[in-house]
Amino acid sequence: MAREPDSVLRWAALLVLATLGTAVMTATNPGVVARITQKGLDYACQQGVAVLQKELEKIKIPDFSGSFKIKHLGKGHYSFYSMVIRGFQLPSSQIRLVPNKGLDVSIINANMKISGKWKARKKFIKAKGNFDLSLTGISISAGLELGFDPASGLPTATCSSCSNDINSVHVHISGGKMGWLIQLFHKKIESSIRKTMTSKICQIVTSSVSSKLQSYLKTLRVTTKIDKVAGINYSLVAPPTATADSLDGQLKGEFFSVAHPGPFPFTSPPLAFPNDHDRMVYLGISDYFFNTAGFVYQQAGVLHLTITDDMIPKKSKFRLTTTFLGTLIPEVAKMFPNMMVQLNISALSPPHITVLPTGLVFTPALEIQAFAVLPNASLASLFVLHLNTNVSMEVSASADRLVGKLSVDGLLLELKHSDVGPFPVVVLQAIMNYVLSTTVIPRINEWLMKGFPLPLPANVQLFNLVLQSHQNFLLFGADVHYS
Repeated sequence: MAREPDSVLRWAALLVLATLGTAVMTATNPGVVARITQKGLDYACQQGVAVLQKELEKIKIPDFSGSFKIKHLGKGHYSFYSMVIRGFQLPSSQIRLVPNKGLDVSIINANMKISGKWKARKKFIKAKGNFDLSLTGISISAGLELGFDPASGLPTATCSSCSNDINSVHVHISGGKMGWLIQLFHKKIESSIRKTMTSKICQIVTSSVSSKLQSYLKTLRVTTKIDKVAGINYSLVAPPTATADSLDGQLKGEFFSVAHPGPFPFTSPPLAFPNDHDRMVYLGISDYFFNTAGFVYQQAGVLHLTITDDMIPKKSKFRLTTTFLGTLIPEVAKMFPNMMVQLNISALSPPHITVLPTGLVFTPALEIQAFAVLPNASLASLFVLHLNTNVSMEVSASADRLVGKLSVDGLLLELKHSDVGPFPVVVLQAIMNYVLSTTVIPRINEWLMKGFPLPLPANVQLFNLVLQSHQNFLLFGADVHYS
């Protein structure tokens, strides 16, 4: 049997994976729970306010003009134009969780500076100059309502309320012989600017949420194709929930078949999330997540790996030849002299991963078929072994991916069938240990270290990671960096 080019990838999926249940039903609990703590929201608030500041600095202030009439002087006209915001500072911001509703964002003690030009005319007298305007004590308050789109599984955000207030407005006018006259109308000028900015600030806040924030939420990796067989679905199954301490999102958290997506014959267990708040974000990954992978790859019929002698290290004394096997099982060399040997390793059923507070329990049951490769390239059966293994699994996360590493703690062989006569299976213990540790496991680990993508939006990376094992799920905690 020829080795398939992506068999190592498929084999790797076998060893990350799964349990089968009995009755087909839809999972009622999420496979993955994502939590953003107050610490994480504070960091997100900083990043969001930085974007908002840039948007506020783009406000276009319309020109305005008016007329004046002073006793003994008569009537005149003035106008203010070419007004540009020179700076909009938002020094103090806060985000607050509103249980069962969403988020409140508040900004206080903001200030902005505007510069522009003025001109005035009184009959045949004309004057012009520059002016500077400062607005201080600006406060902004906005409510964010969070939801999700059932069709795409993506989160949504809308600005449910917005208000703002400007404590004081001061104008300084310079230039021109009539500058003193314009100063007489500073209250009218300040009132006009205050009215304009009060209306525009909330326009910018609302549009920033609907465009900037909503567009950014769409960068969340909801579905990701892993290979030609499977992908991962991280879509939301309910709107994010705000509590007094965190913002929680329930994600489907399951693998899916690219060719035949469908329900699974087992459900996700409930996740008893601990009240940890040291990190910005937490991710609870149920063993259901791994189990769905096992089901998908098993149904696709790709959980197998072919081992040939050219995959064994050249310096090894163990060889996959009938000559070498003949030293352990003499009948092999007699029946098939000087031939190559091929091992086909496959899973009898999706392997079983259970996450416990003490760690991961993983005992895959494998079948090994040994063949002699005949001169015409056909295969002659030698024997079939049943192999139970104790495998240690380490799971961790990189900057944006879930990664794993396996090691074999021991194996137990059982002879299921022999075409070369009876023999003590213990004579194959050493070679099977060697094949797994030097050939199978390194290839799987190479693939596992490439990892599976985590449900993160664009430009977010994790650091300062911590991993805990709980009943039925792994808990990852991390701080985040946005670049």
